[in-house]
Amino acid sequence: MRKNKLLFASLFAGLFLNIASVQASKKANEDVDTYELLNLFGEVLERTKLSYVEEVTDKKLIEASINGMLTSLDPHSSYLDAKSFNYMNEQTKGKFGGVGIEITMDNGLVKIVSPIDDTPAHKAGIKAGDYITHIDGETVVGLGLNDAVSKLRGKVGTKVKLSIRRINSKPIEVVIKREEIKIQSVKSEIKEDSIVYIRISSFTEDIDKAVTEAISKAKKELQNKFLGIVIDVRNNPGGLLDQAVEVSDLFLEKGEIVSTRSRNESDTVKFMATEGDVAKDLPLVVMINEGSASASEILAGALQDHHRAIVLGEKSFGKGSVQTVIPLGDFGAMRITTARYYTPSGRSIQAKGIEPDIVVKPAKVEEFESYALNLSEADLNNALKNDVEEEKGSDKKAKKSKEDLEDYQLVRALDLVKALSLYSKSSQN
Repeated sequence: MRKNKLLFASLFAGLFLNIASVQASKKANEDVDTYELLNLFGEVLERTKLSYVEEVTDKKLIEASINGMLTSLDPHSSYLDAKSFNYMNEQTKGKFGGVGIEITMDNGLVKIVSPIDDTPAHKAGIKAGDYITHIDGETVVGLGLNDAVSKLRGKVGTKVKLSIRRINSKPIEVVIKREEIKIQSVKSEIKEDSIVYIRISSFTEDIDKAVTEAISKAKKELQNKFLGIVIDVRNNPGGLLDQAVEVSDLFLEKGEIVSTRSRNESDTVKFMATEGDVAKDLPLVVMINEGSASASEILAGALQDHHRAIVLGEKSFGKGSVQTVIPLGDFGAMRITTARYYTPSGRSIQAKGIEPDIVVKPAKVEEFESYALNLSEADLNNALKNDVEEEKGSDKKAKKSKEDLEDYQLVRALDLVKALSLYSKSSQN
């Protein structure tokens, strides 16, 4: 019996040592493979320098290799040379040069996430979802994202010709004059004498302050006639995460706004709301479409999950990944995807987007003149007058502008705010 136990112990120890030996051997092989692959890279680099039909620098080859490594991971990871890194910093500050579009790569083509308001691309009729197939007659197939951006940018006043493919449409060509792009990220106005409309075209610096100012101004101007708010983030490609969080926090009293989850569960970060709602529970509608991405989706998702706003429009773009920009000294920076965004209820935005509560497709509203003989009591001869004195100016009706009528989604959003306001008042009585 004792011999059997010793034999079993010996066999177990031998098995353990064998497993440990296999694991050590496997680790050694992985290390060897890595070193062999690095040697392979060095050999390819050297052979390319010696054999390529034209002379090429080490800098160009190595930067292209780094970019290729990163772009192979996902569409949003890339290498930024010093020039591209400076451009990115300018863009987040709301001022940069170019034609005014946010782009990504899709199946070898340049896909337009969204045109930026009041830019040359926007004025030229470029739309979210369009594909650029050629830039100045040269195909974009084979280009990296940074290469495409470089070709679109250029000296202010110069022109660039784009070949565009649009779903269910013939190919079109547009010539766009480059300008210095100065983004006015927030615009606001009073609609129908009672609703503040806030257009956010991108989440650059200090957006939360501009939104707060717009609401404060509306409160003073409208006072008790203030019915609600429409926030328009259609064709808003995103921007700074902290600004998406700050704008969401303006309308939330408590709870989670968004969380970022990386490969390691311990690195999960949750962004929480602080007490205080600048709109004090007034009806809120958020407008989105397929050009609403990243920070726009964080805002819409947070307000939707907390039932603070009704989201209206079309499903958003679905960019729910977090990119970290790591400076590399004089050599620019690397941008790498490090986490995913999740809404307060735990929904992943990535490749899914935000589904609107009310789906409204773009359309055009037209007012038709009526030529029929339509009479009311007031038009009849010797009709009795109303014995209740009307307030001065009460005969004025809030009319929709021609510009508003051309935007069916906005018309629906304004009507929804008024309906919510009426429901809120009736439920309080």
